[in-house]
Amino acid sequence: MALLKVKFNQKKRVKLAQGLWLMNWFSVFAGIIVFSMGLFLKIELRKRSEVMDNAESHFVPNSLILMGILSCAFNGFAGKICYDSLDPTKFAKWKPFLKPYLALCFLFNILLFLVALLCFLMRGSLENTLAHGLKNSMKFYRDTDTPGRCFMKKTIDMLQIEFKCCGNNGFRDWFEIQWISNRYLDFSSKEVKDRIKSNVDGRYLVDGVPFSCCNPSSPRPCIQYQITNNTAHYSYDYQTEELNLWSRGCREALLHYYASMMSSMGAIVLLVWLFEMSVMVGLRLLHTSLESVTNPEDPECESEGWILENSLKDTFKSTLESLKKIGKFNQVEAGAEGAEGEEGGKTPAIATVS
Repeated sequence: MALLKVKFNQKKRVKLAQGLWLMNWFSVFAGIIVFSMGLFLKIELRKRSEVMDNAESHFVPNSLILMGILSCAFNGFAGKICYDSLDPTKFAKWKPFLKPYLALCFLFNILLFLVALLCFLMRGSLENTLAHGLKNSMKFYRDTDTPGRCFMKKTIDMLQIEFKCCGNNGFRDWFEIQWISNRYLDFSSKEVKDRIKSNVDGRYLVDGVPFSCCNPSSPRPCIQYQITNNTAHYSYDYQTEELNLWSRGCREALLHYYASMMSSMGAIVLLVWLFEMSVMVGLRLLHTSLESVTNPEDPECESEGWILENSLKDTFKSTLESLKKIGKFNQVEAGAEGAEGEEGGKTPAIATVS
């Protein structure tokens, strides 16, 4: 028994073809949207590539761009088929290509669904990329005179101001690195010498943060140096008082920004996938309803359209049997080639007469 069998007359076939033609052009527009989303995400990731560890995070935008291009190509081609199906003479030339095309559409929809899932599942990979990238970038904050790194201070300052964050996981991350360049340290000062000597690696570490960590909404002037020293500031207790610094780390802020963006994109791609699936089902019904026309000379005659010629269970069994036959055929061919090789390897015995 065929799956989802529907009876069609001439009027219904025309309406189906016209509706599918319109839906395919909507799908082309949807493909442009998917392509644009991938391009936008790629640009946003490129903007902050200096604070990312590797280029793995670009897999999602690249996939969206590819799916957008394929969607435009597939649906543009399907629109032409639907338009030509209104004329039996024009539709005849597309008949040999329809089955392979529908198989490609099925694979395309599987890939589109996987890309939608990737948009939701890339959070973990992006979190690791940001954690390592930000940690390494903060180490280069002081290298304002080093070629290739002189822009890092501005990049991190603008990042902390824009996303209202401080450090990797929090403002205390700045206590563990030397973020002040040696160029601005007075090495004749006893305080500087003592701090450098007290550190195993000979770094100048302070309980301070860059100015970009300051929260301008705080009523108190920003305390960015000697943050943990209560006596250095009037009426101040760093353990109980709400500090006038951004409390959120930049990793969390960037992760939330990109994850929410990719989740929204994933939801849109899922909607596009559902629309593409409905178009593919409609195209299959149109294909089978036109193929099952009993009398091509009578355009008014009725026909039947279906998704699968047999039930889902029977189709699955026949597919497995076909795969088994292909496997057995390959084994027979391999065995025949081996036997020929053995026969060719035998050398005829030469009789000698003494």
